[in-house]
Amino acid sequence: MTGDEIQKFIDEDINPGLEMHGGYLVIDKFDEEHSHLYVKLGGGCQGCASSIITLKLMVENMLKEQFPDLKEIEDVTDHSAGENPYYT
Repeated sequence: MTGDEIQKFIDEDINPGLEMHGGYLVIDKFDEEHSHLYVKLGGGCQGCASSIITLKLMVENMLKEQFPDLKEIEDVTDHSAGENPYYT
């Protein structure tokens, strides 16, 4: 499991759903040694009050199903920053 493999899965299987709401997900950093993934939400997902639910219920489940060795997924998004956060 590499960061590139995970980002490819995100781009092909997760981002199309997020794009329906004007959002997207990218990897900020992947710690291969500890299988810890740091992600950032952007577009309509940045600053959205529902982003934590989206991340926990949809994104995390899909990623851990595809990559069972993934131990932790952490949102490092600055939800109060950005050009056009959905909610601030």
